[in-house]
Amino acid sequence: MSNSLKISVGQHSDKGRKKINQDFHGVSIPDDALLTSKGIAIALADGISSSNVSQIASEASVRGFLDDYFCTSEAWSVQKSALRVLAATNSWLHSQSQKSHHRFDKDKGYVCTLSAMIIKSTTAHLFHIGDTRIYRLRNGSLEKLTEDHRLWVSDKKSYLSRALGINQKFEIDYSTLPIEKEDVFVLATDGVYEYASSDFIIDTIHSHSAHLDAAAKAIIDEAYAKGSTDNLTIQIVAINDLPDQDATEIHQQLTELPFPPILEARAVFDGYTIVRSLHASSRSHVYLAVDNETNIQVVIKTPSIDLQGDPAYLERFLMEEWIARRINSPYVLKPCSPTRKRNYLYIVMEFIEGQTLTQWMRDNPKPDMSAVREIAEQISKGLLAFHRLEMLHQDLRPENIMIDNTNTVKIIDFGATKVAGIDEITTPIEHDDILGTAQYTAPEYFLGASGTPRSDLFSLAVIIYQMLSQGKLPYGVHVSKARTKSAQNKLRYASVLNDDREIPVWIDYTLKKALHPDPYKRYEELTEFIFDLRQPNQAFLNQAAPPLMERNPVLFWKSTSFILAVIIVVLIIP
Repeated sequence: MSNSLKISVGQHSDKGRKKINQDFHGVSIPDDALLTSKGIAIALADGISSSNVSQIASEASVRGFLDDYFCTSEAWSVQKSALRVLAATNSWLHSQSQKSHHRFDKDKGYVCTLSAMIIKSTTAHLFHIGDTRIYRLRNGSLEKLTEDHRLWVSDKKSYLSRALGINQKFEIDYSTLPIEKEDVFVLATDGVYEYASSDFIIDTIHSHSAHLDAAAKAIIDEAYAKGSTDNLTIQIVAINDLPDQDATEIHQQLTELPFPPILEARAVFDGYTIVRSLHASSRSHVYLAVDNETNIQVVIKTPSIDLQGDPAYLERFLMEEWIARRINSPYVLKPCSPTRKRNYLYIVMEFIEGQTLTQWMRDNPKPDMSAVREIAEQISKGLLAFHRLEMLHQDLRPENIMIDNTNTVKIIDFGATKVAGIDEITTPIEHDDILGTAQYTAPEYFLGASGTPRSDLFSLAVIIYQMLSQGKLPYGVHVSKARTKSAQNKLRYASVLNDDREIPVWIDYTLKKALHPDPYKRYEELTEFIFDLRQPNQAFLNQAAPPLMERNPVLFWKSTSFILAVIIVVLIIP
């Protein structure tokens, strides 16, 4: 059974009949930790013949891709990581051309084509711009996976329609495909694939399967012999092994450390002295403790021993500390760096002297708008720290928000957080689709859809709605029951306006938009929502105040019934 991705690589490049080689290529295979979280990177660039500096563009593009990709956050998806790197490379190439005397001639600047692959877990991520190509060899057939960005103006004349460095903004093709053991990928420049036939490439790779460098050289020699006048570069990547862990194996890895016992006050545990229990549930135990080395108060969270046979729960439990270490925000709970070996399974976080938002809402049943805005803004800043790393909190609720003694708001508990970069890694462990608390969960989750930052926005808007309505919910308890699109279309927003509070009408419209059942009709960005909470949106000011039936349907029907009763009495009295 394989525990990691393994490949074989064969590469060869030659200037051919040209004076210099303007192609550049490379492969980066990291160590085990990054191999799992980031994968393997392969890249091939081809400089344009009309430029005498395009070889610099090719080398910079490949080196930049192979080096900088692995410097991006492990939480980011492959797509976001690679596109950020390529966008930076394109910007640099274009700026170099603009600084040179070739700034008015796109055919002579720092320009190249690029085909690149990231192989992560059991998926290949392809990035392509220009006329280099990526093929897949499977079952004796060579399949072209990329489309050439070349515009033909006649049978003999064409030009590149897309390439790195041509324009300040660039458009690159991105696709993914599942990979199988014994798949072979071929990356080649036009100097190779236009002259070496598919049959020759297939036969050569099969006959030199144990020596792929020799296969690469033989294919280039064939292209040269067939009359290629361009630089020649080819890369051959064979998939030898794929990650193939089963749930039992992963469970054993997750439980290498024993579960801690239930801890009592004054107990000494792994160098900490337990002060008291802060929270206990069927899923975890949380304690206030003092680090005996530093005398600093910390919070220790231990998993419930009742769930030690649940790999999905254990994976989420251990992910909490991983997530916390990657988020640097004053509005998000931070972990305590380990200073000694752990003998049990637990996580250590900072201790926040304060209260949960739930308790704050009990103490402040009718807060003024300025206090609500201040809390909302701090929560949104914490959420943005998640979203910048392609993480979704997915369980935002008053119990998971702390307000310390300086009135700083902090988001806590990351047990339901979704990480795009981790989500790409294939695992046999089954996870629950809905991990949050029902009354704060966005409607799209109940349709089986994946969450987006707008889903966290919905949860934040529910919390703000509750602060303004003394704990009520915008759709009552009906959201979790609406599990079809039709049912969600029937949901009716209950206005937050009432006779007991002086709440501006435009605030109600702001909340209504943020709480729309359709995520695409909510605010696109958290910052837009917070901005509209601060000052009235002109579009909302132009709307009339909602009728009484929408603001308070119970009062509307009571009033209507009373009026009808009066009319009936008047009619029956002679």
